[in-house]
Parts: sequence; C-alpha cells; structure tokens
Amino acid sequence: MVRATPFRSLWFTVIIGGLGAFLILAVLVSWVLRDQIFQTFLDPGVPYQTYELPPAPDYTRVESWARRPDPALLESEPLRPAVFFVHPTTYDGGDEWNAPFDRPQEAEELSGIILPNYAAPLAGDGLLFVPHYRQASLYAFMNNREDSQAARLQAFEDVRRAFARFRTEIGEDRPFIVAGLGQQGGLHALGVILRDIAPDEAFRHRMAAAYLQESIVPLDLFDGPLASLPPCASPEQVRCVIAFASVEPDEQSRVDALLDRGMSWTSDGSLSYVEDRGTLCVNPLLGTNSEDFAPARLHQGGAAAEGLEPGDEPSPLASQTGAQCQNGVLMIETPRSRALRRPHRLGEDRRVPPFNLFYVDIREDAARRGALLSAILAEEARYAPPLEAIEEIEVSPVEPIDPQ
Repeated sequence: MVRATPFRSLWFTVIIGGLGAFLILAVLVSWVLRDQIFQTFLDPGVPYQTYELPPAPDYTRVESWARRPDPALLESEPLRPAVFFVHPTTYDGGDEWNAPFDRPQEAEELSGIILPNYAAPLAGDGLLFVPHYRQASLYAFMNNREDSQAARLQAFEDVRRAFARFRTEIGEDRPFIVAGLGQQGGLHALGVILRDIAPDEAFRHRMAAAYLQESIVPLDLFDGPLASLPPCASPEQVRCVIAFASVEPDEQSRVDALLDRGMSWTSDGSLSYVEDRGTLCVNPLLGTNSEDFAPARLHQGGAAAEGLEPGDEPSPLASQTGAQCQNGVLMIETPRSRALRRPHRLGEDRRVPPFNLFYVDIREDAARRGALLSAILAEEARYAPPLEAIEEIEVSPVEPIDPQ
C-alpha cells in the first residue's frame, strides 16, 4: 500500500482549494455581470440602418389584433367606455430589433399572462382593443443605443396606426380609456396621448383616464402638451393620467433602470432621459398623486391570473402590500404571498411581473372613472340642442358702428 506523503497531500489540498475558489469567483462574476452577458446574447448584431423590418400589421384585418370586440357589442351601449391597451415587451431579442407581430411565442405569453392580469381589470366584459405590433425587443430597452431608440420609435408608429383604427371603430361619441403596460407599452401609450389625444379638444373630452402601469411619465410634460390632461389628483377625477412604477426598498437596480437610464418623450416628440425631469406617481391604493402612505388594509387585491380564459375571474388576495409615492416611484412593501412577488429572471428590472399586484384596485378605479365620464357625457347629450336646430339658427348681420 502506497501512502501519500505530507507534501503531496498539501499540494492536493492547495489545488482543490484553488479550483474551488476559482469556481466560486466565476459564479460571483457571472452573477454580477449576468445582465451584460444576457445582453450580449440578445444583440441582433446588425445596424438598424441595414436591418430589414418584418412585414407591418394591417389593422383592418382581425389577425393584427390580439383582442377586439364583436361589432355587435360596439353597436350597443354607445356610452360604455372602450379600452385601447398597449402590451409590454414580450420578445427578448437575438434575431430581430423589432419582433414580427405574429410570432406565436409572444402571442401565447400575451394571451395567457398579460391580458388576464392587466387588460381584464380595465375592460370589464368586452370592449377591449389590443393591437399586435412590431415591438422593440427587450434588448432595445436594456441600453440606449441609437439603434435601440430607432427600434422603439418604429414600434410606436405601429401602435399609432392601430390607435387611428381604434378611433375609427369606436365612433364619434363613445368614451374610452387608454392603457399602456411596462416601459414599452407605457411609452407608446403616452406617445399616443401626446400626439393624438391631448391636441384634440373634442376627442380628449371623451377620455375617462389613462392607465400607464409600471411605466414612467416625466412631470415636465404636464407643464406643456399634457396641461389639459393632468395627473389624477382624486378618485373622482376624469380626463386625467394615472402612472406608477412599483419598487421594493431593496430594488435599487430597478430604480436606476427606471430613473437614471430610463427614457421617455419630450414636449417636442423626441426621446430623452428622465433623470432630472421628475416622474409621475399616482398611488393605485388611493387613486391620487399624493405622497400619503397607504397601509396594506387599503389594498383591495392582487391576482396571479395566468391562463384564464376571457371573462374568467381570478381569486384576488387582499391586504398584501402598503404603498407610498416617493421621489417619483411607488415604494411598496414586500407582498405577503409569494405568488405576488417578483421572480428572479434575467432582465427583470425591465420586465412586467407575471401577476397584477393591484388587480382589484385598478379594476375598481377604472370602473368608477368610466362610469363618471359616461354619466357626464350622457348629461351633456341630454341638454345639447339637436344639430338641425343649430343649423337653422339665423344670425343677423352686425351693423357697423357709426364713428360719429
């Protein structure tokens, strides 16, 4: 029997220990740099100037919509609000700057997770329009390269065309709600509000509210193009904007991604950083933009509604979190149920959770504001003179004033 000498045992221990330390260091480095490594794999590897876009959706065709109501439903209840919902990023990247609008992988996530959790609370039982669009990849939101910004702007053009079709289909009298989810969905919905709603007095008169969830909206816009559509300052206000991005106290990387590296629209229609502009926070537990703390007892219910069919209701969990607007973000307490806690996924700082922490709170808020505006419009229509009567009014010519 050959026994190892103390010298050999020592070297064996050193080698094993060194390998162990190297593996631990490698794991730590990969964990710290995981987002950068992830980005490397998602880079399309072609300049946007030479990139060939996938075919554009045609919003006169049903396949260009993830959801749209039955025309018969549109003909009934003309004062019931319709909802235009812009979905968040569901395509990571790797092959495309802008995903083909009809990829089945993204359609499955949209119908199985996003819509049951985030669109269903807004739409009640039917008047929901959700366009497919050539969304910018997650990679395009993980950096602010010119190529990435170009991909976002291209996606917005699709959404804007979809909104034009939505406006045509809902007619000239129906009230509506605009909603955007996540960095991408919120950005595009905000762009529609800035370009197509706020400048049109008669049209914005019909907007019950805008819901930009898990999204950032610069405050300086309300001193300019959004002066006519202010932040929602009370639960009974209509024609106003609700926006928030939820953050837990230990999620500094998410705060950095939102406020330090985040970009949004400027008053002149370009993209710029939000870091020094301030951001809107409307507390969904209070329905106001105050900085008051809302305790968990006010939380009406969150839901993990994955896989539900249209019309099915989830089982909400109430009193899960308190919330307070601080420095432009919504600081929340860690939810009591693990089903309502953020998963640890790559790129999570820029993703939307696969649940809606404020499912019931948003549902009740949207129903209230929608009903209020419908009542206002009905009252206005009741007392408005018929168009024929207006046309028959004869205006006498004004006699010139004699200067003497």
